[in-house]
Amino acid sequence: MELLDKQKEALVYLRNNHPANMILYGGAAGGGKTRLGCIWQIQRRLKYAGTKSLIGRSKLDTLKKTTIASFFETTRLMGLQPHTHYNYNQQSNTITFYNDSQIVLADLAYKPSDPHYQDLGGLELTDAFIDEAAEVHERAITTVLSRIRYKLNEYNLVPKLLMTCNPSKGYLYNEFYHPHREGRLSPDKAFIQSLSADNYMLPSSYMGILNTLPEVDRKRLLLGDWDFDSSDDRLYSYSELLRCFRDKSDSLTDCYITADIARLGKDRTVICVWNGLHLERMDLHLHKRVNEIVDIIKRLMEEYQVKLSNVICDEDGIGGGAVDYLRCPGFVNGSKAFRPNYKNLKADCYFKLGDMIDKNEITFNSKYKDQITKELELVRRANVGSDGKLMVTDKETIAAKAGGLSPDIADSIMMRAYFEVNKRDGRYFVGGVAV
Repeated sequence: MELLDKQKEALVYLRNNHPANMILYGGAAGGGKTRLGCIWQIQRRLKYAGTKSLIGRSKLDTLKKTTIASFFETTRLMGLQPHTHYNYNQQSNTITFYNDSQIVLADLAYKPSDPHYQDLGGLELTDAFIDEAAEVHERAITTVLSRIRYKLNEYNLVPKLLMTCNPSKGYLYNEFYHPHREGRLSPDKAFIQSLSADNYMLPSSYMGILNTLPEVDRKRLLLGDWDFDSSDDRLYSYSELLRCFRDKSDSLTDCYITADIARLGKDRTVICVWNGLHLERMDLHLHKRVNEIVDIIKRLMEEYQVKLSNVICDEDGIGGGAVDYLRCPGFVNGSKAFRPNYKNLKADCYFKLGDMIDKNEITFNSKYKDQITKELELVRRANVGSDGKLMVTDKETIAAKAGGLSPDIADSIMMRAYFEVNKRDGRYFVGGVAV
């Protein structure tokens, strides 16, 4: 398997004749971080029979969907076959090779009930690989390192812990990047800066996508900038948001309806009517049944001559009933984003909304100014400096800051961006079909 130059450099530090125990391979997105860890782990398990390793990430489910998916792709590229060269036990979360070497898959999430990671105390490891280490608590990293002692004497090995990450603040910045930059990194540590540009196998289109990200994310994920401002969590400029309020649209164009739907509880149903990218009207309803909300939307469709393909309702929870009644597009917050580098559809649309606000492409009726600014100001980018997928503040966190009030207005406005991120060649798509 062909390796990148930076991956080859990292493997030098991971050899037994190098004194470094903790190796951080970090930088921009697309630098081959996960593939490096998978190759190293496979090589070690094949070479040292009966040894045991750990591959960990902040959440086991994410580990399986991302890192381990790459692991099995790497075994295939290296000519290894399941049930012949290795077996994967999903119940015990272990991968056992034909020579009795083993990899344990670990959930390294911080738990208040186990702040010292005593669950890891019974492990004896030969080496370990922590993917996206910026998402993992420092104590988990030091605990894993303390467990690396198994069969080291038998094979005359040096303890090795490989970590990968995108640029982040905190432990990894303070202990690896900053000392490395100043030329004072201790001999037991090594840092390799990887950039997207180092990976000649990346398609140019992917580099183009990274170049279109918001500035703080572009610097971090494209340029590998570790000195980004972690407090810069706004999706847009507040002054630009205020500039978006005006009484009416400049011109009449296609109308849209976006609806965030609640039923009989304390949350509000918010229905927005748009003239193109101008919020013309916003109706708030309490204690309405689904059929009542459907009737209201139908009346608005008739009044504003809105095509069914230009109507979208929040499909999570009770909103799914309205989608079924209307047979309109449904918005599922946690579904797959249209664009890469966004955690889910909700993040994709909120970042697009932020971009449209900054460019003054989207406008709002001035009479809703107080309500809109109050809620949109609560929505921020989340986990700046962690995994490359861009995220926004979750609804529960916003509700806690707003005294329990759900950001229904913000979400209804955000859904207007759905039609913009889903636009290709001037057309919108519903279920993969142009409308």
